[in-house]
Amino acid sequence: MSELGQKIRTVFGSAAILKNPQNYDVFLGRNLPSFVKDFLISQYSKPDGTLRKQDLARYLDEHIPSNNNAVKARLRNGETLTLLTRFIVTTNLIANKVQFQIPDMGIKQNETLIPPYLVEKYPADLIDGEKWGLLKVVYMPPDEDGPGHVELVDFKPFKPLQKLDLNLYRKFRTEFSTEEWIDVIISAMEYNPASFVSMTQKLEFISRLLPFIEPRLNMVELAPKGTGKSYVFGNLSKYSWLVSGGAVSRAKLFFDKARRTPGIMHDHDLVSFDEIQSITFTDPLEMRAILKGYLEYGKATVDNYEFMSECGLMLLGNIELTSEGFPRSDRYFDELPGVFHESALLDRFHGFIEGWLLPRMNNDMILRDWTINVEFFSEVMHKLRIAPEYAELVNNAIQVPAKADTRHLNAVKRIATAYCKLLFPHLTSADQIDKAEFDRFCLQPAIHRRDQVRQQCANIDNESSFSKPMPDIRVKL
Repeated sequence: MSELGQKIRTVFGSAAILKNPQNYDVFLGRNLPSFVKDFLISQYSKPDGTLRKQDLARYLDEHIPSNNNAVKARLRNGETLTLLTRFIVTTNLIANKVQFQIPDMGIKQNETLIPPYLVEKYPADLIDGEKWGLLKVVYMPPDEDGPGHVELVDFKPFKPLQKLDLNLYRKFRTEFSTEEWIDVIISAMEYNPASFVSMTQKLEFISRLLPFIEPRLNMVELAPKGTGKSYVFGNLSKYSWLVSGGAVSRAKLFFDKARRTPGIMHDHDLVSFDEIQSITFTDPLEMRAILKGYLEYGKATVDNYEFMSECGLMLLGNIELTSEGFPRSDRYFDELPGVFHESALLDRFHGFIEGWLLPRMNNDMILRDWTINVEFFSEVMHKLRIAPEYAELVNNAIQVPAKADTRHLNAVKRIATAYCKLLFPHLTSADQIDKAEFDRFCLQPAIHRRDQVRQQCANIDNESSFSKPMPDIRVKL
């Protein structure tokens, strides 16, 4: 155990967890995100971090089947199953009923029913959208009233943290220096801080968390394969959705006109397009038009339906590098699909992450130490999204030149606010700020990330606004 790991264990108490890769062998054959794994490990661990592996294995066998394909057969054979799983709730207005689907187990919406008494019992949880929960399900055979279906007979929402005290989290932060805290965050992302060779690498890495913690923050990352993009965006939070290749439609993202239901961006904090080069859009022109409106204002109109959300959008793609480890071309956005080859659309992304600065994933990067429980940390980021004091703090901490470009300024403010939430959650007013630290860790990185977007837009469009340098935004003296 490292000195930092011991400190995390002491300060965070029950919110800390021992990351031992051998403990995670118990999950082999079960595709579970980190926030679920950490919740289960914390439930079956002794105070010293030792895992009661056999007890956890029995729980998994009972509630998280290793063979998802066998679930429907077991139900048809008369078993009543209690499953800890991801599921999607849909209100069927035509049939006047509420249904669900469990995609990972092949259970489709038209095969299911949620009875009214459960909807009334859990009105805030059994509403349309993706959920995690403990589902007790049974198969009801066909009878004179209709065909057979899978019925939800009992339900327990997956809410390990019934109450999250942000003030206590802020107090925890005061126990660490800024450099220590950056390492705490890296370890919370399940990586070993010692495997990063510089502060530049560390800041680049934790920048992946910015869209998790700031509403409707839209970013692009291009990186070589093997730098952990998919893992971070697909495993750290139940409020994030990872789209991995395939066709993407307006109906999937925003609003399905046929079903009259909102898309995945309605119910999530962040949607990420992984392997963006492999993603196709069913109607590129429609998607470009909708994205421009949504990225700017957080809303889109489909027919007479006004879609509104605070969900951020992250584009993740690969980029070809030279033998020295830098992009072969300075036109980074040429790597994106054609739908994004328009400066007016790209200008609506707030910042850019230079993923080629990050190390390739290797065994030394796997954390083997105490850190913050992922499930706890993801809830913290979710709650900090709506904390209003940080935007005001940033506004009061910077000075802006007259006639500064509005998009540049707003993007810098949004990114700096996200860094402030991530690195300095204990600060609530500008007079508490260490100006040198704020400039180094919040403002200058924000300016740089936005400037990368500006430069790439200038490569596409010679419009004067893109050719001009960034506004001279500074920390107030």
